[in-house]
Amino acid sequence: MNKKTVRDIDVKGKKVLVRCDFNVPQDENGNITDTRRIVSSLPTIKYLLENGAKVILCSHLGRPKGEVKREFSLAPVAKELSKELGIEVKLASDIIGESAKSLAANLKEGEVILLENVRFDAREEKNDPEMAKELASLAEIYVNDAFGTSHRAHASTAGVADYLPAVSGFLIEKEIDFMGNALENPARPFVAILGGKKVSDKIGVINSLLEKVDTLMIGGAMAYTFFKAQGFEVGNSICELDKLDLALELIEKAKKKNVKFMLPVDNKIGKEFKEDTESKIVKCSEIPEGWEGYDIGPETIKAYQEELKKAKTIVWNGPLGLFEFDQFAIGTNEIAKTLAEVDAVTIIGGGDSAAAIEKAGLADKMTHISTGGGASLEFLEGKKLPGIECLQDK
Repeated sequence: MNKKTVRDIDVKGKKVLVRCDFNVPQDENGNITDTRRIVSSLPTIKYLLENGAKVILCSHLGRPKGEVKREFSLAPVAKELSKELGIEVKLASDIIGESAKSLAANLKEGEVILLENVRFDAREEKNDPEMAKELASLAEIYVNDAFGTSHRAHASTAGVADYLPAVSGFLIEKEIDFMGNALENPARPFVAILGGKKVSDKIGVINSLLEKVDTLMIGGAMAYTFFKAQGFEVGNSICELDKLDLALELIEKAKKKNVKFMLPVDNKIGKEFKEDTESKIVKCSEIPEGWEGYDIGPETIKAYQEELKKAKTIVWNGPLGLFEFDQFAIGTNEIAKTLAEVDAVTIIGGGDSAAAIEKAGLADKMTHISTGGGASLEFLEGKKLPGIECLQDK
């Protein structure tokens, strides 16, 4: 990683604006149900505090679409941060208004404040230069540590870097080190597992990975588009009829590149979209009318496990079935268990795959779990991420 980090600058006595990703899930009473993103931000915040910085944190939460909505307030995050850091984290009642300016002006070394949800201002997602300038005026240094939003050019992720010296925090450094290394210099065999709903969401990633991996495994609902392209009936399974030619092209490209392209050989199918629906195992070429594919079957699990046991680097993005329903989570869980046991670098690309690994209780067995779903996809695709491009080079 050739971007400067907080280690490369002197922060003592300086006001440092840190963009974090505190977009955390909450229950109906506003209790945070998964604190992983908050915990991931602590190394950077603690480093700044220990080195005498005056810390100003900012983040988005949910999609308030430019309106102030109480259910999207960062108040629960300020409470959780205070607990984790062992010092009071004061919450500004606005982003760049009187409250934020007053709290920032009175900050002392080793203190920390949190601004209210940056998406309460409609200008944030438009990367409005005026908002970015006002945000920057609160501080002397900008640190981006929100990998999960680095693929978006917003006022608080990229815009502020036009007005302040900008460096990365430890979370972004870690994300780029792990994923960058896996892509540029992987220990081989290098296997990628791709799941999720649509081939169209993953075209760029598949194309990019076919240049790099030894084996590519497909699971999830997007597998049915590949089946249909090969002339199989898929019943009511999710299928992108406008992507059939593309699916065949990708299979051809894999052959040309000498990449082992693995598709499921059997599936667990269900009668309807509900937890306790009638289900059965069928060959992937024999999905009857009126049924829908919801998981990979036992033969597929076995074949994928055999291949994964030989791997030295594994990147996984997207669940392999409808993991929210226990009876269709078997494929995802069994593959997760295999990843927990193999002697390989295992990288989970955020989003639903990370949620599935958490649900299976295997998060601590993975080498790295990305905090950003969309961002990790674009990174795997080889795209430039605006929130990282804007940081100073070493």
